[in-house]
Amino acid sequence: MRHGNHNRKFGRQTDQRKALLRGLCRSLVLKGKIKTTEARAKEIRPMVEKLLTRGKTNTLANRRVLISTLGDVRTANKLIKTAEGYTERAGGYIRIIKMAPRKGDAAKMAMIEFV
Repeated sequence: MRHGNHNRKFGRQTDQRKALLRGLCRSLVLKGKIKTTEARAKEIRPMVEKLLTRGKTNTLANRRVLISTLGDVRTANKLIKTAEGYTERAGGYIRIIKMAPRKGDAAKMAMIEFV
């Protein structure tokens, strides 16, 4: 039964979906803001916020979790440096700004960025 299972599937298998979301999270951390579809932006917001909260306390265990989740050391270090600016903030590190629909297929687009 699917009770309480409200994840977006994006028309992909599990491993492909995880790779897509991991790549979006990595791009957001490295670039600071990205333009993507609204559904993808809403799906990665809680993931990035949880990672940023974990990066606020710079311990070895948290660093290892960030490296395994994001895929490489460079991105994890960038996230930890970004998290230093949010030490006083209790949450809500990400902002989603809705944009005009995409021209080709009229998909709802959004800009996701750090506050």
